[in-house]
Order: sequence, then C-alpha cells, then structure tokens
Amino acid sequence: MQLVADVGGIPGKDCNGFCKYCYFRKVKEIKSFGCAHCLPNKIGCERCSKGVSETQGAFKSPFVVMNEVQTALMMSRGQGEISAYISGGGDISCYPYLESLTESLNQFSISSVLGYTCGKGISDSEVATRLINNGVNEVSFTIFASDPKLRMEWVKDKHPEQALEACKIFSQNIDLTGAAVIIPGVNDGDVLRQTCNDLEEWGAKGMLLMRFANTFNEGLILGNEPIIKGIESQPVEDFAELVRQINSEYKFRVSGTPLCDPETGGPFAIAKDDNEVFLQFIKPVTGEATLITSKIAEPFISKIFKKIGADSVNVVAVEKEIACLITKEDLEKLDLNEIQDAVILPGRSFVHQLDAERILSADGVDRIVGRGPDTLSVDGELSIDMTDENVIERELEEFNDLVDAINFFGMRRI
Repeated sequence: MQLVADVGGIPGKDCNGFCKYCYFRKVKEIKSFGCAHCLPNKIGCERCSKGVSETQGAFKSPFVVMNEVQTALMMSRGQGEISAYISGGGDISCYPYLESLTESLNQFSISSVLGYTCGKGISDSEVATRLINNGVNEVSFTIFASDPKLRMEWVKDKHPEQALEACKIFSQNIDLTGAAVIIPGVNDGDVLRQTCNDLEEWGAKGMLLMRFANTFNEGLILGNEPIIKGIESQPVEDFAELVRQINSEYKFRVSGTPLCDPETGGPFAIAKDDNEVFLQFIKPVTGEATLITSKIAEPFISKIFKKIGADSVNVVAVEKEIACLITKEDLEKLDLNEIQDAVILPGRSFVHQLDAERILSADGVDRIVGRGPDTLSVDGELSIDMTDENVIERELEEFNDLVDAINFFGMRRI
C-alpha cells in the first residue's frame, strides 16, 4: 500500500524559482472556477481556487508530515508492505527536511518514493546516496535535458552538474523515471536522444515525455498564456509520433502525455481495433445524452460508443485539449443545436453546476446536466507503470461508470 506524504510548497517559491516553461509561471490573481466539489449555491472552493494553482501553503514541518503519515498508517494496518509517496507543490528536492523525513519513515519500515522533482534543490550529488540509504527506492526526475547548460537556462538550475550526477546515482541504484517537457527546437531532436542515451546508459527505468502547453486551449486556464512568447506547441499527433519513435529506439519504457503510451495503447486503449473484443464488457446504453469532452478525447470516445452501437449518445468536443481543464468559457462556445436534453460533463471539469445549467440552457431548453467519472482512461504519467491489461481493466470500469451516468441522467421519459 502507498501512503501520501504531502510536504506542501508553492510553485515558484519552494522550488528555487520557476522553470522557464513552468505551467504556473506568470500566474497572478486566481479566480474561483467552480467545480463538482463546490457547495450547490456557491461558486468556488479550495479545489477550484487555491488547489488548481497549488498555492495552498508553504512547506510543512517534518513533524506535521509525519503526523499525517502516522494517522494514515493507523487506518491501513494489515494491508501489506507500505511505502510513502512524497509529493508537494514545490520541488521536493528543495524541501529542507527531506533527508530527516525519509530517515523517520525508514525507522517505521516505510520506504519512500520521491514524486516529481527537477532536482533543483540538489547542490551536492551525494544527497542521492544518503536518500537511498534512507529507504528511497523510486524517483520521478524531471531531467529536461542532460546538457547542463540547457538545464541552467531552462530549468533555472544553479547546480546542474550536481543535479545530473544525482540523477545518475539514482538511476544506477533504484528505479528512476526521467521526464522532460518537450520544447520544440530546444530539447527535442538530437538533444532529446542524447538525454535518452545518457538515461539508458545510467540504468533509468523509463522516460516520460510531456507536451509543452502555451495557450488557453492547450490547458493554460490560469490567465498566464503564453508562458513563452514565440513558441508554438507541437501538434498533438506529431508529439504522439515522437513518443512512438523514442519508444522504438530505446530499451527502457517511454510514455507521453497527453498522448501516448505505445506499450499499453493508452489513453483509450479499448478504442483500438485489436481490443474491440473487450467492449462486450461495457453495459448496455439505455439513456439519451450528449457527452462533452476535450478535442483530444472526442475521436476516441466517439469511436467507442459507435462500436457498441450507442446511437442515442453523441459526443461533442470543446476546443480545450484536456477534458479535466474544461471551464465555463469552453461551454459558452458550443452550438446548443448539437446538445441533447441531457448533458454529461467530465467529472473533474472546472465548471460549477449553476454555470453549466445556465449556459447549456441559454436557448430556452431546460437541460439536465450530470457529471461523468473523473477520468475515462489512464494518462501516460500513470500508465508508464502499468500493463496493457491494467489499463484496459481501468478503462472498462470507468466507461461503465459513464454509462451509469448516461442511463441515469438521460433516461427516456414518456
């Protein structure tokens, strides 16, 4: 079982400064978007205000973190071997108590997994050895590039050689998954392949490629677009092809976000023709509804519902490329002539029920608005540690939850 050890932290403050490409750079005042967790008559809650910008609080004391872990531990006794996933809003390598925290966890026979870190807090590479001795057995390391000059310029790393040496030590001794936000013309091409060459030589477990987002439709909903002027993001299909190419050239596991995982077929592995046999395990659709989703997900979801013969369901895409980042502005651009009387929104979308009902009924049709499951597939960040069977099982479970929502909110009325 894995517990979460949240050390807190604020992007830009608790990470030795923003990376040049950081999603949170240039964010100023945060508005409350509204979401499924808000009170029925109030737009705004912790999740859709401070939560979305990860500004809930600075680094916590190690005593607070350990107390939270111990509380979770008491509730999970008898559930086998336990590890702690250490994460936070800043860069956890900058957490000043990281060594003492992992040492304390180790005393409770709890191994540690270091969540995403750029290594910007590492000024002495030997910290990697000490953390391994404290029970750290897995690390997600955003390397960006194995070129120290590029790390200094783009990651704003003051000690790039030490951070890269620590990355090497981790790779040689425990499971390390590298990661890189791919900036066209900066760390792609030969630079990316050299980075992968180094990671493979060091013994890394895998590599996650992340597509750079620079516009509102690509996911920058915090009013901070563009993050970098003059750079256009790679087209999604071109990015997916890059992921497939890198995966074919290296022995370690390669995955991408928002597309794709070549090993599992995700996201939406059940949409693949080779996996059509699994669609028989999706429940019958008896309701009539419109599903609203993202530009990237729509072709996959439409294909799945077409294959199972659910003609009563139509799938409508907004311009936003990530479904969980859909906001009310996306809904306002829809053609309501395409929307049926029952509408299903993505579970994690940042739209309050009041706004959704008002916008989707603006043409005088009193539409019912429901929520689907939080996700319908597994993003490459998670699927990189999963098998194709794991992904298919997860997708079938989530699509059955979606069908339940369709059948409930879109039930045929006489």
